[in-house]
Amino acid sequence: QVQLVESGGGLVQAGGSLRLSCAVSGSISSINAMGWYRQAPRKQRELVATIATAGNTNYADSVKGRFTISRDNARNTVYLQMNSLKAEDTAVYYCNTDRSSTWYNWGGGTQVTVSS
Repeated sequence: QVQLVESGGGLVQAGGSLRLSCAVSGSISSINAMGWYRQAPRKQRELVATIATAGNTNYADSVKGRFTISRDNARNTVYLQMNSLKAEDTAVYYCNTDRSSTWYNWGGGTQVTVSS
């Protein structure tokens, strides 16, 4: 059973940066694409960034140019570097595969709070 453990969240001022990590208990080298999702209070979970095995990345328009997703297959870890944070980035952040048909059980997420 693959487990996902997110970390790196915290409280940061607007304009600041955070780096999130997602440790995967199994190997991610064979997973086609991993993604970072976020869920703000009273909103649906949304996909903000994906990265394929080959390194191809995609971002939601709301984070493009500010967030960078990366993966270390040797460490079975996916990262999300978040720069120029805004109050609207406040949410619980989760990682998982990039599509619902292949989702693992969700981890506990990591809270990101951006103060304005």
